[in-house]
Amino acid sequence: MAAVLAVKTALHDGSATGIAVCALCCALWLGFLRVAHLRIRTLASASPPPALAPRHASAAVLCAVSMAVCAAVLVV
Repeated sequence: MAAVLAVKTALHDGSATGIAVCALCCALWLGFLRVAHLRIRTLASASPPPALAPRHASAAVLCAVSMAVCAAVLVV
């Protein structure tokens, strides 16, 4: 949702800041999708799935929190 809001703002304003925030939100969204994809592949490949690696969990949390901050910045 934050990425959609960033794109809408960037297209509406056309400012360099809006475009930069848009690019950041899109990059964070792609990072989150990558971590989710890796986790889905891991869960599908093993019968007892291993625990989520701390670095993957940290990356997912960092992406989600960063996107929320971007959304808050765009709304304000």
